Amino acid sequence: MHPLDAMTTAPDHHRVLLENEHVRVLDTRLGPGQQTPVHAHQWPAVLYVINWSAFVRYDPEGRVLVDSGAMGMAPAPGTSLWASPLPPHFVRNVGQAELRIIAVELKRLG
Repeated sequence: MHPLDAMTTAPDHHRVLLENEHVRVLDTRLGPGQQTPVHAHQWPAVLYVINWSAFVRYDPEGRVLVDSGAMGMAPAPGTSLWASPLPPHFVRNVGQAELRIIAVELKRLG
């Protein structure tokens, strides 16, 4: 397990729905104006959008990694996305709605 695993360092924003040797399913929630602590996701994941809000992802030093507004990206509820493993980062919800994603982290590929 990564030392900055989301369930260790950011449990207020991630809830495990299912975990076994193959997958870990997380319910991720971040309210408007909220920010996560620095955490990491060591496995790739399929992300299922429940609700979208603009966000900014930063590296631990505060440098912007992803600005969803600048990407022109606002997936509709029900959209699925692919995410590679994420090194240490923190996320700030800069939108007006809750950001809620179901992440199916794939511990084993193939």
